[in-house]
Amino acid sequence: MDRQTSPPPPQPPAAGPDQSRAGTESGPGSRRAAAQRLQMRQDLTAAAMELFATQGYEETTVDQIAAAAGVARRTFFRYFRSKEEAIFPDHDDTLVRVADLLASADAEEHPLDVVCRGIKEVLRMYASTPEMSVARYQLIRQVPALREREIAVVSRYERLFTRYLLGRFDAAEQTPPGWQRGGDDDSMLAEVSAAAVVAAHNHVLRRWLRAGGHGDVEAQLDHSFGVIRGTFWPTPPSGARRRGAALAPGASGEGGEAEAVSALSASPGGEVLITVARTDAPLEAVVDSIRAALSGRTSA
Repeated sequence: MDRQTSPPPPQPPAAGPDQSRAGTESGPGSRRAAAQRLQMRQDLTAAAMELFATQGYEETTVDQIAAAAGVARRTFFRYFRSKEEAIFPDHDDTLVRVADLLASADAEEHPLDVVCRGIKEVLRMYASTPEMSVARYQLIRQVPALREREIAVVSRYERLFTRYLLGRFDAAEQTPPGWQRGGDDDSMLAEVSAAAVVAAHNHVLRRWLRAGGHGDVEAQLDHSFGVIRGTFWPTPPSGARRRGAALAPGASGEGGEAEAVSALSASPGGEVLITVARTDAPLEAVVDSIRAALSGRTSA
């Protein structure tokens, strides 16, 4: 590990996301300064990644990164606390944006949809610089220390989403199926749901990165969200509505959210039916076989 990755005591603290955001709201001069800070962070990140790729992560020092970016070592530590952090320059600001999005969400919007909108902000962060994101992905796969750092970053989003979900359902007049106000399983359900959204994002993102950053990654993520909605919360809590999103699988869109009920949860007393069909069979034939199986089961 590079011994120079710890900043000396006299150095001023790095400018945090709150400082950058406040600066953008104080006038032209502050906005210009914020833009300069952002550009410097990007320059340092580009220099770090170039050196890591050409001479190796362990072999690269903070002094070399600063020199490659044309600044002093002291300047590097004004923006990053370590060379590991330089690889993830945008997550602090993105975490602030996501927290703001959750805090300002309409109380009538389905909470899972709010979380999905939140994680999409992270996806857009990567998609805004495809080449940089692909290079970073390739580098992270080669360096265990960076993989550990990435895991720590991901856990921050999961904790944020879990707290939001618990707060929403604590305040809701009615809770989704399986949730009980203050019930023993609430925290588990919130954590599992938040983890599912983050895992879906990571799966779609990695697939997009392995493809070189090509393709409509947001459309792929929206499809994953539809699967999660239908699995976890096919029926939203009373009064909850969806914002700009397709209904869960099985909903017609004409009868309201009450129709968006999963076949797996339609009747608590019912049994599970499993059918087998060829992938090349016409849809009508598959439906007919399901109807016949259901009819036979009912008559029995």
